[in-house]
Amino acid sequence: MELNTDPNSSEKALPEYLMARALTQTVTNNMSRTRTLTNELMQVTVNTLVETDRIFRYDIANSVSEAPWNNWFLQLTDFKDMYKSAPEGYAGNEKLINSFKGISLICQAWVYSMITDTYGDIPYFTSNLGGTSGIFTPKFDRQKEIYLDLFERLEEANELLSNASNIKATSDPVYKGNISYWRKLGNSLYLRLLLRASYKEEVQDFVFEKIREIVETNKANYPLISSNDESAILRWTGVAPYASPYVTLTDAQWKQPKAASFFVDKLLYYNDPCIDAWLAKHNGEYEGIPSGYTVGQTPEGRSTLAATLKSSPLTGNIMNYGEVQLILAEIAARELVTSAAGTAQSFYNAGVTARITLWGKSSSAASTYLANPNVAWDNALSLDEKMEKIHYQKYLTLLYTDIQAWAEYRRTGHPVLPKGPGLMNDAIMPTRLYYPSSAQASNPANYKEAVDIQGPDNLKTLTWWQTQTH
Repeated sequence: MELNTDPNSSEKALPEYLMARALTQTVTNNMSRTRTLTNELMQVTVNTLVETDRIFRYDIANSVSEAPWNNWFLQLTDFKDMYKSAPEGYAGNEKLINSFKGISLICQAWVYSMITDTYGDIPYFTSNLGGTSGIFTPKFDRQKEIYLDLFERLEEANELLSNASNIKATSDPVYKGNISYWRKLGNSLYLRLLLRASYKEEVQDFVFEKIREIVETNKANYPLISSNDESAILRWTGVAPYASPYVTLTDAQWKQPKAASFFVDKLLYYNDPCIDAWLAKHNGEYEGIPSGYTVGQTPEGRSTLAATLKSSPLTGNIMNYGEVQLILAEIAARELVTSAAGTAQSFYNAGVTARITLWGKSSSAASTYLANPNVAWDNALSLDEKMEKIHYQKYLTLLYTDIQAWAEYRRTGHPVLPKGPGLMNDAIMPTRLYYPSSAQASNPANYKEAVDIQGPDNLKTLTWWQTQTH
């Protein structure tokens, strides 16, 4: 062994070599989840290929659970290794060590949050330790405890990145090494997760206080994404390895899911300037088909998603500026901060404008859209009506953002979706996915304990932060 060991190099891969691969693989996997799961559940598209196992009908097979679970946990190993190997790999350079440790913690929080928001209680504190600690059957931890620890990770990341240096652009396909942008992403993600837990009374004191600190009382210490340029998007260049995974789909495969009536009709009704960026016309018209149709009554397919999306640089979204502004709009509408922090209307207008301009439309087009009485903010509305207005815009802003639109719908019930006659699962939006069969088979005792505590392993059991079904 000694003869084959280079005394001048680390036996572990440096974080800069792990980072780009892990980010690219995670975003690629997320885009698959968006296309086949989120878009179908949230009535962006309707799959008309076969009659059974249709996700849009809430008819979800156990096999759907395998890929996201396995892929997310696989990438966590690389993100965790970034944190562990940074001190050895960059010994003597504290700021560079802080950079990779901080980015690692943000990416871990991002991935773990997607896993727990998809399944509920999951292996967390002892996950991904098989290679180092010999733990191959990790305990499933409670979602509440997971969330509280995610908050701590993001606090640590913010502190680390406040004293850090930029990294090599080649190691970072999201921000090209700009560490200040990573810090803003971490705090913006923090705000997303705080809001997700904000209806749970048992943590509201902490959540509300931290939201006020980030948004109002100590915001200089918690910088947030503040422009479209700072959005966390792995912008596909078309050059390997940064070619969108959608480009491998044939035209027939891309056009197989048809645009849903809910998505199309509201874009038309509000005269949304982004409609041509997202949809292809059918016989000269934008026309969707209803989601949740009855088995055996498959409608004729009409509009599809625009072919330009196959290679769009914007589909690799992690978290964008528009989402952050609409998070702030909800916080202000619910009066979780004082008006001195900003008004719901100003945040709402900024979020809508950010979404429209991100997709290549002009700020004047955004202004015209916001002048539409059906779109414009109205302080006289009830809180529920304001939430509907905010979350319809967030629904559009979250297009191609992993499972976020589905998670936000489960949290709030907005935007209100029509219920087709063919829906299964008692017409209840799935609250989670089944635990995958592989996890059940390889970790049966801990799986059984998780089900005993959380509730039946079905599509209606609430995860911790959910307060009701929709």
